[in-house]
Amino acid sequence: MSWDVIVVGVGGVGSQVLAALADKGVRALGLDRFMPPHDRGSTHGETRIIRLAYMEHPDYVPLVRRAYDGWAALEAKSGQRLYEPCGLLQVGPPDGAVVQGVLESARIHGLAVDTLDAAEARRRFPSFHVPEDMTAVFEQRAGYLWVERCVEAALTVARAGGAEVEAGVTVHGWREDGDGVVVETSAGPRRAARLVVCPGAWAPELLRTLGVPFVVKRKPLSWFEAAPEPHGPTWLYETPHGVYYGFPSLPGTGLKAACHSGGDVVTDALAVDRTLYPEDHEPVSRFMAEYRPPHAQAPVTRGAVCMYTLTPDEHFVVDHHPQSSRVVVVAGLSGHGFKLTHALGAIAAELVLDGHTPSPVGFLSLDRFRAAAR
Repeated sequence: MSWDVIVVGVGGVGSQVLAALADKGVRALGLDRFMPPHDRGSTHGETRIIRLAYMEHPDYVPLVRRAYDGWAALEAKSGQRLYEPCGLLQVGPPDGAVVQGVLESARIHGLAVDTLDAAEARRRFPSFHVPEDMTAVFEQRAGYLWVERCVEAALTVARAGGAEVEAGVTVHGWREDGDGVVVETSAGPRRAARLVVCPGAWAPELLRTLGVPFVVKRKPLSWFEAAPEPHGPTWLYETPHGVYYGFPSLPGTGLKAACHSGGDVVTDALAVDRTLYPEDHEPVSRFMAEYRPPHAQAPVTRGAVCMYTLTPDEHFVVDHHPQSSRVVVVAGLSGHGFKLTHALGAIAAELVLDGHTPSPVGFLSLDRFRAAAR
């Protein structure tokens, strides 16, 4: 049997690629080592922040706009609530990467962002400690997405449109074959006219011929016992000890927080250590004691381990594979990509079917690595 498009990896991006392809009437097959949504990669842990004033690079803003529209459309199609608007408070040095990055994106794209000095931030958000030498920026439209629910909704829509998912198979590689592509798997070859590869933490293995030095890092997540905060914002701090982020305390789950920076390098995504140790929670507990006074003594109730797949510049790879115009790659989301997965799925579908996309993704192409190598 042969398909129009095979999608390798059915996590945050791959599930959205399948939904976008099915919406276009394309016969698509998704391949994954585990049944999605699962907790073996990078797409789990209940929630992810979504924000428009993008601190990493202003060129992401048009993509996030497309993602916001996409999540709303997926909510309507699936009947599931995926996005919770609650705002985002970001705190850091006035000249730091976070505050300056947010303000630059807001300036270029005309976005509504409140700038608060330390005293104003403490008055407006009394459960947060903002030191006098820090500044805060608040984005009202930001909030969070329900991670597993987003994947489930995409797969429901995809399957309703005729897409298939084959889980429990290991992908070993791919090759062009005549007028199509063959994907070699543990269950035998799978054939299609075109291919989208979105392998998450398996990028170093499956995309090694790209010459991009992907680095995978182990990232612990911590949940703290806390009373529900029905009107609390998501938050992110740039501190001298690292960048920390978290969510309002949710009924039945508590307060989730984590360190965005750092992390141990993972050499085998399948064998990452998923045991949670006291030292995994200690940096976040210290952060809470200093910057979240109401939760200074909150006990950790549980944890989880996910992975970041980082490129050298911590921007994504979204491009055709240099060895085949039939193959599109979406990889290296570098710990800030889930919010964009709906848009990335639609973009990947356009690239693999039409050869181009109206979305401005040139800054995410492989050309930047080829230029750096010259």
